[in-house]
Amino acid sequence: MKRSWSVIPMAALVALAACQGTPGEAPMSGYVEAELVYVAPTAAGVLQTLAVQRGDTVRRGQALYALEADAEVFGRDAAAARRETAEAQLRNLKKGRRPAELQAIDQQLAQAAAAFAASTAALQRNQKLVEQGFQSAARLDELQAARDRDGARIRELQAQRAVAVDTARADEIAAAAASAQGSAVDLSLARWREAQRQRTAPVDARVHDVMYRPGEWVNAGAPVVALLPPAAIKLRFFVPEPSLAQATIGREVAVSCDGCPAGLTARIRYVSPQAEFTPPVIYSNDSRSKLVFLVEAEPGDPAVLKPGQPVDVRFAKGAP
Repeated sequence: MKRSWSVIPMAALVALAACQGTPGEAPMSGYVEAELVYVAPTAAGVLQTLAVQRGDTVRRGQALYALEADAEVFGRDAAAARRETAEAQLRNLKKGRRPAELQAIDQQLAQAAAAFAASTAALQRNQKLVEQGFQSAARLDELQAARDRDGARIRELQAQRAVAVDTARADEIAAAAASAQGSAVDLSLARWREAQRQRTAPVDARVHDVMYRPGEWVNAGAPVVALLPPAAIKLRFFVPEPSLAQATIGREVAVSCDGCPAGLTARIRYVSPQAEFTPPVIYSNDSRSKLVFLVEAEPGDPAVLKPGQPVDVRFAKGAP
């Protein structure tokens, strides 16, 4: 009797072990997650237009929405006016005076030359009279001073004409050039700010969600549109500690879910280095290990999966 009782429990244990199978055969619970692209403005403002709706497919560069941009337009116009002023001042410093101004200086030079010729002739005539005693020496001094004055006037006008023909000093031109360059940068910045009020799609994607409607106030950095690129779908599942050795980067896993076609696969791209307790939202009668490791995999056919959808994952037999 004792021998028969010892055989029966042993047989039951063997049968139970056969039913449970080897570690890793039970499906691992997980879900589909999306790495969304959130398109947000760099500055706050009122949402003026919304060009897309939830579920739309957009191409890269396609308009998504636009914020009110009156202030940016005024800033751009003011920056453009400042740039034109700075460039005009630079051009003015790089060239001499106008032809009419040069002609006026030439006429003044002619008058000064005539006065110098008259004072020189008067001095020469009176020198003979002084030598003959008909004029005093003081008169000769006056005439000589008049001649020197007229000669200095000629030299003054010649210098003025040289300055009028020449450009401004190098330092003044450099300062004007720097001012013009700064004005051009200000204009570029104003145009960039204006362009930021109209956001476009950075990638080809599907509009996953729209957070605001026209007329609403949008804070800086607050996403208005959430995009879902085709390659942004990933699987997150939890591997029990006994099966962790099978979860290697690049290994293929089999994926199944409600309503999904058969034969779905994914390839592991990340394995968490830290263990965690089984998430309370995941219930599985086949896999109840307390310690699990988070694993992420890239699905082979992401189009059939939806964000938040629960999935079952198994290690593909014979996969590397």
